[in-house]
Amino acid sequence: TGYALEKKVVKSKMGEKVGLPCCHEIPSSESLYNYRVYWQKNTTEVVLAYAAGKMISKLERYENRTEMDDRNLTLWISPVEILDNGPYQCVVQHLGILQNPVVVCDEPVTLFVTADFSNPNITAEVSNHSCESAEMVVSCSSHGGFPKPKISGAVNNMSLMWNTSRVSKSSLGLYNVTGKLWLNITKDVSFTCSIEYNGFVKSSSWLLKKPNECVVHTVPPSYNVITASSIIIIVFLLAITLAARYLPRHGKCISFFKKQSLTA
Repeated sequence: TGYALEKKVVKSKMGEKVGLPCCHEIPSSESLYNYRVYWQKNTTEVVLAYAAGKMISKLERYENRTEMDDRNLTLWISPVEILDNGPYQCVVQHLGILQNPVVVCDEPVTLFVTADFSNPNITAEVSNHSCESAEMVVSCSSHGGFPKPKISGAVNNMSLMWNTSRVSKSSLGLYNVTGKLWLNITKDVSFTCSIEYNGFVKSSSWLLKKPNECVVHTVPPSYNVITASSIIIIVFLLAITLAARYLPRHGKCISFFKKQSLTA
């Protein structure tokens, strides 16, 4: 059930029963028959109206959801909807027998309707990691709440700014919210996502674990090493080629001189 704050502000959650206090209470010596009472919303819509003890008007949207106390004139709404959020006004007139109606009171009261957001859902993916650290993409989402929320994040109780955050509104007037950020962690850390709305907070925590696998990146050989190796290989191949070409000719010369000496 909703409760009054300073008699002019009432907070309630969607689906509950709430009472909006009026500015006048009918004394025991009189009855509702002696009054005319108007409950208005936004000063333009008559939620319901009574005159001489009888209901004379009721807004269709409030049909079967509203009733008025015939003594303290409290307006009861059940179940409360998001569209009920806003300013109301209780106007009370006393009906004299021979004189025109006299305004007894005319005071506003504001209804703040809240719808609870779902518990934040946290997901985390490792995008890259090494022996020393891990890069993670962390997302947090919550839905079905009212009014428009603020989303916050913290690692080991230290606040963080979201890289991206988005708030959308459904056809029922309820809000959905999503936040995303990129983290670089060197050890296991606790991540908390909080949704704040109209003085209420919904939070969830998640342990972000650094991967145990150690990925060692192999370093390719430098350009100088590659160049030196290539030169050595080329020189070696060239030496073999020259030796192969020189040795056969040298053998022919020896055999020729041998023939010359035998002929002589």
